[in-house]
Amino acid sequence: MKGFHALAIWQKLQLFYQGILGNGDKRTDSWPLVYSPVPISSIFLCYLLIIWLGPKLMKNRQPVNLKPILIVYNFSMVCLSAYMFYEFTASSWLAKYSLLCQPVDYSDSPQATRMARVCWWFYFSKVIELSDTIFFILRKKNSQLTFLHVYHHTTMIFNWWAGVKYVAGGQSFLIGLINSLVHVVMYLYYGLAAFGPSMTKYLWWKRYLTSLQLLQFFIVTIHTTYNLFADCDFPDSMNMAVFAYSLSLIALFSNFYYKSYLTKTKTKET
Repeated sequence: MKGFHALAIWQKLQLFYQGILGNGDKRTDSWPLVYSPVPISSIFLCYLLIIWLGPKLMKNRQPVNLKPILIVYNFSMVCLSAYMFYEFTASSWLAKYSLLCQPVDYSDSPQATRMARVCWWFYFSKVIELSDTIFFILRKKNSQLTFLHVYHHTTMIFNWWAGVKYVAGGQSFLIGLINSLVHVVMYLYYGLAAFGPSMTKYLWWKRYLTSLQLLQFFIVTIHTTYNLFADCDFPDSMNMAVFAYSLSLIALFSNFYYKSYLTKTKTKET
């Protein structure tokens, strides 16, 4: 009886997995890291292994000097983010996207395909950004490996796997557009910081970068909340996931902002 029950559960899991594979956007199924969740899940597991093992391997070693690599990496990310911002903006403008209600266009039209393509690039950029963590480990900046950092990096790859797999376009374009713009500024900051102490006096605006990051989450939350109650042909399940995720990031980034800036200000005044 137990064996029969286990078999039934296994068959249900197989049907569920087949549903995951078969119900996606046919345009993006053949694109790298999209058709199955297995590749991105494998990357996720390797990432967690690196976070666990990396600091142990670096414990008795000197920090690695990555200055040239960091400069090239960060400014490359500025360029990639600027490209994605342009593509999100141009694609949505040419397709006459609505900010209030925009269903996904699953057709093979040039405009719909262009939007789907930049959604994939945005997803892939989140995989590239896992390198941020590896650089922290190699430089022995373990204090940067916070829950916020790991949570944000790991959840984004799964969120956008689902985005490209099922809703490559539509309402989700606004998230990619805003985040790409924020990342132009963010990686510009990191790129300048990579030059070393000589740039410190020009990086007084870090606090405002965090404020900009928070602002994007508030915009996405308001946008998603509206769509939850609007009669719009975009999956409510996706809107609910984005809404919950945005709230979690608002909470975590607000906590970071409070501890990094407000608490320090109070301490100085005291």
